[in-house]
Amino acid sequence: MNNSKSYLTTTLWVIASVQFLTPFMFSAVGVALPAIGKEFNAGAVHLGLIEMVYILGVAMFLLPAGRFADINGRKKIFLSGSFFMILTTIAVSLASNIQLLILFRLFQGACAAMITSTSFAMLTSIFPPERRGRAIGVVVSAVYLGISAGPTLAGLMVQYLNWRWIFYCAVIVEVAAFLFALTRLKGEWAEAKGERFDWFGSLIYMVSLASIIIGVVELKELDYAKWFAFCGSLGMFLFFIYELRVESPLLPLKKIVTNKIFMFSNLATWLNYAASFGLTFFFSIYLQVVRGVSPRDAGFILVLQPLLQALCAPVAGRMSDRYEPAWIATAGMALCTFGLGLATMITDSTSFIMVYSILIFMGLGFGFFSTPNSTAIMSSIAPRDYGIASSIIATMRTTGMLTGMTIITILLSYYLGNQPVTPATSKAFVSTMQTAMALFSGMGIVAIFLSMGRIRGGR
Repeated sequence: MNNSKSYLTTTLWVIASVQFLTPFMFSAVGVALPAIGKEFNAGAVHLGLIEMVYILGVAMFLLPAGRFADINGRKKIFLSGSFFMILTTIAVSLASNIQLLILFRLFQGACAAMITSTSFAMLTSIFPPERRGRAIGVVVSAVYLGISAGPTLAGLMVQYLNWRWIFYCAVIVEVAAFLFALTRLKGEWAEAKGERFDWFGSLIYMVSLASIIIGVVELKELDYAKWFAFCGSLGMFLFFIYELRVESPLLPLKKIVTNKIFMFSNLATWLNYAASFGLTFFFSIYLQVVRGVSPRDAGFILVLQPLLQALCAPVAGRMSDRYEPAWIATAGMALCTFGLGLATMITDSTSFIMVYSILIFMGLGFGFFSTPNSTAIMSSIAPRDYGIASSIIATMRTTGMLTGMTIITILLSYYLGNQPVTPATSKAFVSTMQTAMALFSGMGIVAIFLSMGRIRGGR
């Protein structure tokens, strides 16, 4: 295998560029939704589906794609996902009606899952342990840059060009990354080659997870959404039982349960994203409705957190190459929890210095948690399971955000009922936010103890 500096740099650039685009495709489209709705005369339900089906596509295909890559080759799945991502992005940019756009967004999410499930696995296969944390840090930084750059760049394109330019520009980067990977990325990694792929387990998992996501996201819109969530949860329980019995499982539960570092690190990931996901949601509404900040200025305030995350991720990666990653990740989780604790004290007249302070603590915390935590996970398993491990990390992120979304939906229904968030209901909204932050702080404390539980001493 080629481990020259130029080869490692090339590989890192390719993976980082596509990892930038995956969250960019989600965060950028959110800004473009009003323009899309106006062009297609689409209602709120259709606009909500544009975002939901992308999450659905990513979540459904992550685990199957990761396991399939372990068996058939990670580079092959990575290149296939990159190629089809180009086609689906072109299709979205040329969509002639809202129904086609929603369909293509689902396919786009599935392609993003193929890329995401193989990226960290390929990095871990290629980079030696003493440089692995730094490489993962660069890729995590690219993810955060995609999140933070999406709303800003999309806003400029929607205002001065057209919403379709979001996808036109993305295609250029996707084509360049694909050609670079096709011509410069050498070798293949399929340590689980020859093992059987769990088709039946994959079907149960995908249908169950899709039902849970639809049930959670549409809880306030559909009367029968709770039944989707219930049936999906029941299906997921049956999936776990089946996976314990099958010879070559999609999800190796026995290995996960007996690997303390892997299990605790992924649980910490799930809790961290569940606890932290709601902050941006609440602060976006709080700044605009309660404090009267313009949408543009609110965006500039909120971008502070992902920018700090992007700056800290490579630093945390270099540190995790020298020191025990679990210690660094635990410190990052503690910073996040402290930020959430401060958020419980937010009122309708809180100083903006407090808002900035919370965003700074969250940005630093996330930046110092994500990279070392991913490094700890990928270093705790055998090469044959790199693909499925990479997929589990991403799945924990997605399901964590869905958990946070569910908690927020329940609390909003309790405090506000069917009332919209307006200046007249701002006190009820602030009470909702305070309660949510208190719950999320508690989850953060649990995550700290989980993160400490996998610490095994010096590097």
